[in-house]
Amino acid sequence: MLGKLAWLHSASNAEWTLYGVHEKRGQDGINALGVLPSFTGIACHDHWKAYFSYEDCVHVLCNPHHDRELRGVIENEGHVWAQDMKGLLEQTNIAVNESGGQLSVHAQAACRKEYRKIIARAQKECPLNEPVPNKRGKTKQSKARNLLDRLRDFEDETLRFITNPIIPFSNNQAERDIRMTKVQQKISGCFRSFRAAKVFSRIRSYLSSCIKHGLSATDALTALISGTLPLFARKSAP
Repeated sequence: MLGKLAWLHSASNAEWTLYGVHEKRGQDGINALGVLPSFTGIACHDHWKAYFSYEDCVHVLCNPHHDRELRGVIENEGHVWAQDMKGLLEQTNIAVNESGGQLSVHAQAACRKEYRKIIARAQKECPLNEPVPNKRGKTKQSKARNLLDRLRDFEDETLRFITNPIIPFSNNQAERDIRMTKVQQKISGCFRSFRAAKVFSRIRSYLSSCIKHGLSATDALTALISGTLPLFARKSAP
């Protein structure tokens, strides 16, 4: 918006899309969308810390996000461990797809064993920065080390896609769903009011959900203007 920053929050699956605009990026903004506070399913997302405050859902980390960060470590710092981890995640995803969406128990154990070996090698290749004498506070670490610590501490969330066919390797669904809002921003620029941004988010939520149910944008808008809910929405209404 002109003169003021706001955040677009989204929650989506294969059938529904919900957008919301809020002044805050963290938990207040997420709560305002009204999904995660009571969500008990599988939530695939990036490693934004606020998401982990919701303990009733199963958390899955988006591995294409890891892939981009690992590529950056490889290109900028040349770390071997990052190349090894990148290769492991990519190869494991291929193996999961070829096996029908889930690795066998034996294959899962082998994957985790290799994962931990890479982490162990990485600890030596990318050691912690030593504290600076007489300097207070937490010692700043490199991007490579922060990524390493995340992959070490969130192994289950990173590798959960190998355990269940319905758990995705990535949050590409969300990436696809927010693409049109990014197109709008690039073409039309910022909104001139907070209300306009909220109205746009509500309309885009409706259109995206309609398209996922096989309804064209034209038919969806025609139904909206005529005051008639599409059939799928009427079936879902309480």
